[in-house]
Amino acid sequence: MAHAGITLHVKGLNDTLTAAVVSTVQLSQYKNHQVTEAQVRHLFAQAPDQVQAALRPYGYFDARVDGSIKQVGDDWDVTLDVDPGEPVRVTAIHIEVPEKAATLPPVHYAIRRFKPDKGDILNQGQYAASRDAINASIVANGFLDAQMTRHRVAVTRADRSAVVDLAWDVGQRYRFGKVHFEGSQFRPGFLKRYIPWKPGDYYKQDQLLGLQQLLNGADYFSVVNVEPDVEHKHDGIVDVNVDLKPAKRSVYTGGPFIGTDTGLGIQLGLERRWVNDRGHKWKNHLVLAQRLKMLSSLYSIPLPGGHQRAWNFGANFRDADTDTSHSKTLELVANQTWLWHGWLVTAGVHALSGTFTVGQRGNEPDDTPGIEHGNSTLVYPEISLVKKQGDNPTFVRHGWSLTVAARSTAGKLLSDANFSQLVANAKWIHAFNRRNRLLVRMDAGITRTNDFSALPPQLRFFAGGSRSNRGYGYQALGPRNQYDRVIGGTRLLAAGVTVEHYFTSKWGMAAFVDAGNAFNGTDFRPRIGAGLGLRWLSPVGMIRLDLGTPIHNDRHSGIQLNIVIGPDL
Repeated sequence: MAHAGITLHVKGLNDTLTAAVVSTVQLSQYKNHQVTEAQVRHLFAQAPDQVQAALRPYGYFDARVDGSIKQVGDDWDVTLDVDPGEPVRVTAIHIEVPEKAATLPPVHYAIRRFKPDKGDILNQGQYAASRDAINASIVANGFLDAQMTRHRVAVTRADRSAVVDLAWDVGQRYRFGKVHFEGSQFRPGFLKRYIPWKPGDYYKQDQLLGLQQLLNGADYFSVVNVEPDVEHKHDGIVDVNVDLKPAKRSVYTGGPFIGTDTGLGIQLGLERRWVNDRGHKWKNHLVLAQRLKMLSSLYSIPLPGGHQRAWNFGANFRDADTDTSHSKTLELVANQTWLWHGWLVTAGVHALSGTFTVGQRGNEPDDTPGIEHGNSTLVYPEISLVKKQGDNPTFVRHGWSLTVAARSTAGKLLSDANFSQLVANAKWIHAFNRRNRLLVRMDAGITRTNDFSALPPQLRFFAGGSRSNRGYGYQALGPRNQYDRVIGGTRLLAAGVTVEHYFTSKWGMAAFVDAGNAFNGTDFRPRIGAGLGLRWLSPVGMIRLDLGTPIHNDRHSGIQLNIVIGPDL
């Protein structure tokens, strides 16, 4: 007579050992399969040997198994009561790696991290992983002919001891040879600027990964494969083959969008990933929104050599209309960018000219008392450093970003005002588990000037809005003039904390508290806003909808709707 299946119970072991037994014992494979009584008893008779086999890799060689079989309705209930016995422990570890390899930091680190350590319970999985990590670090640092000459674990069951014995013959250490690029659309020699090593440097596998990441980041190619030509290595030299496939040359983007700070609008973009065989790039962006009209163009010329240097020339027309200001400006930019220890450094000159009004409230006439008008031209050098680290560009679980920028006029040369400014923005993201994240943001800035009235709104500090204090309107916070109108300040200090909880992989909610303000001198009066939000990881990126309200503020009240679409960092 056939019955429905077997329910297996394992007792006497911790969770790890229980899982190992359940995955090994054949009884567990018949939970939803019909079996006869004869089959059940045959499987039960085999179980002790299978339990012992499952526990040996974890250092238990003397396990004893008792069990029982009970029929429950049409099913079978099987219990295995396991006594794992005393474990085998590691009493000695012998690892022999020639000094020329062992003294290299990655190899030395892998040896130091070897597990199981002396006195630990023998764990074959840990042993194999540690052994392979040492071997991988040796090979990854140029010893491409390395071989293990001894790899054994001697177990003495009588005294429950184990001795680990490992040895390597590493051979010679190889150096990088020629790099062969295949499938490139550029003139010979152009892609050498992306090679992160110098001719004759020792082979390092992480340098190959670095080359692949740099070529992917250049956005010229849809396929990048970097492989060492190990088969044809010779005389201590190994060449590198790079197979490439060009990406689509022109990229067109566009579509409607909505943002609390900008209103409803459309944006269009045209990017030429490469203009010629020298790798020049050209990007154009048009924004037409209720509160922002912008047209920008940027032309980039890569420079020979390392560090990803490039000259950039751009123009940006901006017509911005907020609750407190209106400006029309034209900005011309010439700068150079390069990588420095993981930081993107930008240094150049800006020429900013235009007209503006500050202190407006809605659509008031321009001659309303309290509205300040300006018309200025400013020419100033600027340098900025930007660094971002995140484990996933779409949804960061652990990551951070930091931006620091400094700009200053050279006296009043070619400028209507003398000013110096330092700005810093930081963000930190930490996921506690699969469903919860903490996001912390901080912004700070300081300006020194002999004529604050000549600074356009984009060089003044305000607070409030979807990327600032979400309990207040966009640029609604800051110093006021004698007519009680917000005109911006020379200092900024603000921070925000957001906790997110996700119900699914795409949908979640948020709670936040923001605090800070723009101010002058030492007159810092922080304003606090708090609220709740909705999160959706959409096909076009993270969409954040937040409802915020001021806390303990008689001047401001009500609910502020904030919508932001874009990456975490």
